[in-house]
Amino acid sequence: MNRPKILVFAGSTRTGSFNRYLAREAAERLQQAGIDATLAELRDYPMPLYDGDTEASTGLPENTRAFKTLIREHDGILIASPEYNGSFPAIVKNLVDWVTRPEPGEKHSSVFRGKKVALLATSPGSGGGKRGLRHLRELLEMIGAVVIEQQVTVSNAFDAFTTDGRLVRPDDIERIDRVAAELAAI
Repeated sequence: MNRPKILVFAGSTRTGSFNRYLAREAAERLQQAGIDATLAELRDYPMPLYDGDTEASTGLPENTRAFKTLIREHDGILIASPEYNGSFPAIVKNLVDWVTRPEPGEKHSSVFRGKKVALLATSPGSGGGKRGLRHLRELLEMIGAVVIEQQVTVSNAFDAFTTDGRLVRPDDIERIDRVAAELAAI
């Protein structure tokens, strides 16, 4: 039986982002469970703000095509998304706006249709980013992704990670393992 391939990324490019730490931790947990996980960094795929005129004049940016290929090559996606003002960050929305654009012979959003997605978040607050995940879930389901019900929010991030970005609370790690198992059951 083929091992599922899971694409993991954080909705942040900031070096010290707790969500980047969370994405790295999740990718490592997936790999330890025998799942083929690819950790992608959004900073490696910079995209301009979505603009229909830009798309009409120059087509999809090269980094959009490259990230779209990454999504296609994977059976599932795990996103660790920060919460900014009660929602998910603009970099995630911009990524979705670009990669859902159809290429010749393709329907809008086809790259996400039927793709299984898991959501994680962490924040310094007590909510752990859950308000942002609610909005992200709505967007992903609207474009045809299958977002698993179980999600992970890690609250009080300053206490949840070591100075080098490792999760310290066993219950947070256990919840990531459960989500990873559900995501990998493709």
